[in-house]
Amino acid sequence: MVLSGVRELAGLAPAPLCGMILADFGAHVVQMDLAPRSAVAADVQGRGKRSLALDLKQHLGAAVLRRLCRGADVLIEPFRHGVMEKLGLGPEVLLQENPRLIYARLTGFGQTGKYAKSEGHDINYLALSGVLSKLGRKDENPYALINLLADFAGGGVMCTMGIVIALYERTKSGKGQIIDAGMDLG
Repeated sequence: MVLSGVRELAGLAPAPLCGMILADFGAHVVQMDLAPRSAVAADVQGRGKRSLALDLKQHLGAAVLRRLCRGADVLIEPFRHGVMEKLGLGPEVLLQENPRLIYARLTGFGQTGKYAKSEGHDINYLALSGVLSKLGRKDENPYALINLLADFAGGGVMCTMGIVIALYERTKSGKGQIIDAGMDLG
C-alpha cells in the first residue's frame, strides 16, 4: 500500500528521517518547511519528498496545513509539548477534521511525565535513559556519539514503526490515532 498523504513538519534530524524512511518505501511525503529554503542548502533527508514553505504562526499557513491534513494519512510533528495546541493545530483539532489521521508526535521526552515540557538533545536522552553509561571503556568517561542512538534510532526509526503499526490498526478500526514517540524512551 502506497501512502498518498504523509505530511511532515520540518524539524531537526528525527522527523525528517522518519519521513525519508516512509518516502523510501513509496509514501508520497510533503515536507512543510517553516521558512523558505536557501537555494544552496542541501537537505540530505529530503530524498523522495516534495517541499512546501509554511508559516504556521500566520492564519494562512495554519489554514493550509489544516487543509492538507484533511486528506492525509499521517502527520509527523516534531515540536515541543504544547506548540501545536497554541497554534490551534493539535491532535484534537486535526483528528476532528480527519478521524483517520495518524498524528505522530516526535519529541524528546514525550507528551507526559516529568520532562515532557523540557528541551533536550540526543546526549540528554542517552544520559537520562542510562544508555550513555554503557558507551565507552571501563574506568573511562563515556563516549558521546553523534545523534545516531536517541535522535535517529530512538526517535525517527521508532516513530516510523509506530506509524506503520498505527496504519495497520487503522485497516481494522478505520480510526486514526495519536502516536507519542519520545526519544528518551526509544
